[in-house]
Amino acid sequence: MKSQTPSPFALPGCIALLVLLLANVASAEDEPASSNQSITIALIGDSTVEDYSGWGVPFRKRFQDNVQVLNFAKGGASSKSWYNGKRMPAVLEAKPDYVLIQFGHNDQPGKGPERETDPDTTYRENLKRYVAEVKSVGAHPILVSSVTRRRFDQDGKIRTTLTPWADATKQVAAELKVPFIDLHRRSIELHDRIGPAASMEFNFKEGDLTHFNEQGGAVMADLVITELQTAVPNLTRFLRKPPHSAETP
Repeated sequence: MKSQTPSPFALPGCIALLVLLLANVASAEDEPASSNQSITIALIGDSTVEDYSGWGVPFRKRFQDNVQVLNFAKGGASSKSWYNGKRMPAVLEAKPDYVLIQFGHNDQPGKGPERETDPDTTYRENLKRYVAEVKSVGAHPILVSSVTRRRFDQDGKIRTTLTPWADATKQVAAELKVPFIDLHRRSIELHDRIGPAASMEFNFKEGDLTHFNEQGGAVMADLVITELQTAVPNLTRFLRKPPHSAETP
């Protein structure tokens, strides 16, 4: 029997079909999973992130019930002391999908040798170590710059000393190609806009220009969420509702 050799005129159609099938496979791989999927988000940071005096609780409330937010922040911690306190193993054991990392306040001079870091050297090294270890368990690290303190100059504008650490965070994120949330810049813009009197309504207690009451924590969480939707768009589908307006306290 004479063998059947495919007509050369039929090959373009076969190739077109193959291309279509491959395109469909690629599309399926790129398509985000259903919002019914359960995910875990971990928070690493200092007291401005923790549940008691930071933005941790309102951040958790912004997500649907299928999102678990675990807060590993520790009051008084720097990027150095948090890690040296052997807190990372618990984060890695939780198998998070995303990990937000924010330090800076307690890395500054005057906090003692067990906490202080240099924004040009040791602070960057610490952030890189966090990113590497988070990635080692298949999680996605997200770097967050330090939220500003509510200290104003005589012109009613924020006077910050955290810029070197905030800039270092941004630069490490760019170098390692990981998502970045510029909470330092966004919080300064907010306080400059609403002014000193309204900003004092965020104080955890009278005269506390660093930590947040429920209202202040909610506004900071909204700034984080707003930035997060651009930095990690895939997380937007897990939000309970659009973030509240941060135009007014």
